[in-house]
Amino acid sequence: MSEICHLNFKKYGEKGRVIVILHGLFGMLDNWNTLAKHLAENYQVYILDQRNHGKSCHTSKMSYDLMMEDLLLFLNEQNLDQINLVGHSMGGKVAMNFALKYPNYLERLIVVDIAPKEYEPAHHLIFSALESIDFSQNPTRSEVALKMSEKIKQPAIIHFLMKNIGRNTQRELQWKMNWKVIQQFYDEMNTWSMMDLQFCGEVLFIKGERSNYIQEEDKATIQHYYPKAKILTIEKAGHWVHAEQPAILMDAFGKFIC
Repeated sequence: MSEICHLNFKKYGEKGRVIVILHGLFGMLDNWNTLAKHLAENYQVYILDQRNHGKSCHTSKMSYDLMMEDLLLFLNEQNLDQINLVGHSMGGKVAMNFALKYPNYLERLIVVDIAPKEYEPAHHLIFSALESIDFSQNPTRSEVALKMSEKIKQPAIIHFLMKNIGRNTQRELQWKMNWKVIQQFYDEMNTWSMMDLQFCGEVLFIKGERSNYIQEEDKATIQHYYPKAKILTIEKAGHWVHAEQPAILMDAFGKFIC
């Protein structure tokens, strides 16, 4: 029997169509907090922590099948259907898979900077940096950041990972994410296995201009699985489109969903 995970979430807005947002690898719902609050002026917006991330349950297993089950359970618990599902990176893969397997739950699908394909592993330095942190030594936040900088040379990535630090009941620093299990099932996060299904609803793929996650040669694969898919490139944005160009991204959401 699979481990059931009741997802932690926040809701903003009380009227309009429903938007459900799934964060990416090493992320959490707080990454989408500001954008969700703005969208809530016209929509009901749910932002979720996926399993082994944020305040959602830490489990011993992780896979796209399990994360789809988590999302299905959440939607049924909240009596939601005909949602507009948004997923970024790993969350985009959950969303793409969910649309193929459970199309009747979706009104529209938005996929942010990820394609329906297998990716080469690219996060080994991050795992190495996480492994180098020993919270039993009671480091300060600045000491944690300095230690990670020995492995990671991009300050933006260190800043992103630092958002995953919280405190336990003894007020000691700890990771909010269950990174050891994420690492254990990391190869699963890079796979793509939905071979014989299609989602025939409206789909918007959003690519960051400076990101290489969606390539020109991916467009045929996208059209295979999502025949009505449109691809929008957002200028001056990398992989974290929601952090780098939030206003443009929010405008794109509004034009597509309305």
